[in-house]
Amino acid sequence: MTEDVESRENAESEASKKVKKGITIEFVKPDNFRQIYAIGAAGGHSPYDFRIGFYNDTPKMFGDSSESRVIERRVETEVILSPVAALELNRWLTQHIHEYESMFGPIARAIPRPKKEPVKPVADSTEIQGYI
Repeated sequence: MTEDVESRENAESEASKKVKKGITIEFVKPDNFRQIYAIGAAGGHSPYDFRIGFYNDTPKMFGDSSESRVIERRVETEVILSPVAALELNRWLTQHIHEYESMFGPIARAIPRPKKEPVKPVADSTEIQGYI
């Protein structure tokens, strides 16, 4: 029995040595690599994959401010992920968002806008300031 235990321990030791060998991953950016900044993402899923399109918005105004406005939403790039890759992305984002919030505080969903102060009436005797 001692030999069986020793041979099993030797086999386990050999297996753990094989597992301990590391894999090095080298990140390579091809010549056509580009980086984009996106203000939002939209997409969906099918039974086969998840699609996320990253976009930027550009306001376009036509006529005076009372008329309708148009916002051009430009999809800069689309990422297609397998369900497993989407799950891993979700886990990675959740971890990094928690780390970010622990350092900088909660992420606000909306950008607060400064409150406009009411316009104060100007006295008739006020001097003209600046350019006309």
